[in-house]
Amino acid sequence: MDAGSAHPSPTAATPVGAGGPAAALPRRRDAAQTRRLLLRAALHRFALQGYAATTVREIADDVGVNAALISRYFDSKEGLFEECLTGVSTELGATPPATTLEEVALRMAEQLTGPSSAEHPNQLVLLLRSSGDERAEQIRFETLRTYAVRLADVAEAATGDGDGPAREGLVLRAQLAISAALGIALLRSRTDLEPLASVETIELVAPLTAMIRALLDPRDVGA
Repeated sequence: MDAGSAHPSPTAATPVGAGGPAAALPRRRDAAQTRRLLLRAALHRFALQGYAATTVREIADDVGVNAALISRYFDSKEGLFEECLTGVSTELGATPPATTLEEVALRMAEQLTGPSSAEHPNQLVLLLRSSGDERAEQIRFETLRTYAVRLADVAEAATGDGDGPAREGLVLRAQLAISAALGIALLRSRTDLEPLASVETIELVAPLTAMIRALLDPRDVGA
């Protein structure tokens, strides 16, 4: 979100500047608040510019704090990036309170239909963008792998009868579901393909649920 916006989105950073809401924050912020603001600013910068092009100074300046606080709260730029990716995968719905495939579909739909533009890309593109940094790439791929495993866990628990499919096949299908969701995010973020570009959450839930069920319902695996 730019410095002049009066209504920050929950996933976009709000740089400090004349008229910006961050300027109205109390002078004495507590550590938790500062940490949240740094994480929000980093999500925005990493999605917009990529990992390599983003500096810790830019992120700190967006919040109006000293860059040393990033090391204090996240250890390093890599640590901050890892927490951003973890947050994105959690928002997708493979962790509680999303415990059913329907809940996962709803969470995915909410993320995929969130605000997205050239200046404010959907945060899911973080999982797609190559960073140009070897350690950051390891973090990105590990986040994707972990998310697929968690998604497979949700699917495996869907029947609760202990008669699920081979684990490897279920994880593969989870990866296919993630790939499809990220493809939707990329098209919505980078193109004007209609009606996909402007579809509302409610319109996306049903087809996403059908897609996820077709790929992940253990009773359908191997069909």
